[in-house]
Amino acid sequence: MPAMKDVSLIVTRKLPAGVEKRMSELFQTTLNTTDVPFTRMQMLAAVKKATVLVATVTDTIDAGIIEAAGPNLKLIANFGVGFDHIDIAAAERRGIMVTNTPSVLTNDTADMALALILAVPRRLHEGERLARSGEWKGWAPTQMLGRRIGSKKLGIVGLGRIGQAVARRARAFGLSIHYHNRKPLHPSIEKELEATYYPSVDALLPAVDILSLHCPYTKDTHHLLTAPRIRSMHKHSYIINTSRGPVIDEAALVAALKDRHIAGAGLDVYEKEPIIHPELLTLDNVVLIPHMCSATEEARTEMGEKVLINIMCFFDGHRPPPDRVLAERAA
Repeated sequence: MPAMKDVSLIVTRKLPAGVEKRMSELFQTTLNTTDVPFTRMQMLAAVKKATVLVATVTDTIDAGIIEAAGPNLKLIANFGVGFDHIDIAAAERRGIMVTNTPSVLTNDTADMALALILAVPRRLHEGERLARSGEWKGWAPTQMLGRRIGSKKLGIVGLGRIGQAVARRARAFGLSIHYHNRKPLHPSIEKELEATYYPSVDALLPAVDILSLHCPYTKDTHHLLTAPRIRSMHKHSYIINTSRGPVIDEAALVAALKDRHIAGAGLDVYEKEPIIHPELLTLDNVVLIPHMCSATEEARTEMGEKVLINIMCFFDGHRPPPDRVLAERAA
C-alpha cells in the first residue's frame, strides 16, 4: 500500500518504536513524544485536525469531544481492547468509525490473571516483602500459611476469549470452572472446560472460592460487585479483577478486605485509575499491580500492528476494518 501522506494521523500516547516508525512512513503522523496523556483541550485540538485519531484507554472521548471534531475526522483507531472510554453512539451519529484491538491480549491477560489467582491465596507478595525486609528468621511450621489452589472452585464472570483462556490454565492447576455469562456457552465449550453455568451473578458468588472478572465495562456492569454481593461470598474467598476497575464498588471491596469478610483480592485495574484507593495501599491481603496485564513487548507490538491494519483497511475502500466497534456492542 503506498504511503498516504495526506492522511493526518494523531497518536495520543507513545507506542512501540517500530509501530511509530511504520505510522510515520505511511501517514502524516503527529506523535506524543512526552507520553503524557492529552488534556481535554489537547484532545479537542486533535479531533479538529486529525483524519485518524489513534487513541488509548487513558483518553476520554465523550460526546462533547466527538461533537467538536472537524469534518476530516473519519476514524478513531483505539490502541486497546476496551472502548468504554469512547462514546460509540456519538461517533456513529457523526459518521466516525471506531476500531479496537481484540484477541492479541488474550494470552498475556490470562497469564497475569492466573498469576494473581496463585499469588493472593499463597501470600506471595507478603512472603517477598518478608524475604527482602531482613526480618526473616528462617522456616517455621506455621509461618506464612496460605490456601491451597487445587480443588478450589473458580468463578468466572465473562467467559469470553480471556475468560476461557484463564479457565484452561486454571484447570491445569486443579480448579473447577463455574461461570456466569448473559447466556450459556455452546455445549461443546462447556464440555471442554467442564464448566458449570450459573444464570445470575448472585447465584455464582456464594458458590465459588475464587472469583475472576472478565466482563466488559458497560452501564450494566458498573458496580457489578456491590457491597451486598461481595458479602454474599464466603469469608475464605478471593476476588481477582483484570477487566475494568468500576466493575467493583471499590469502597465496598475495601470494607470487606479490612474486616476479613473476604480473604483477599488481586487487582490490576482500579475504579478511579490511576488513583488507587488509599486504604488498599495499607492492606496485606491484596495484591496491587499497575494495569499491566497486557504489558508484554509482543502484545503491545501486535496491538500496534492491528491499529495499522484497521487504518489501512478503512482507507482501502473495499473492505471494512476487521475490528470495527458498533454501538450495539457498547450498549
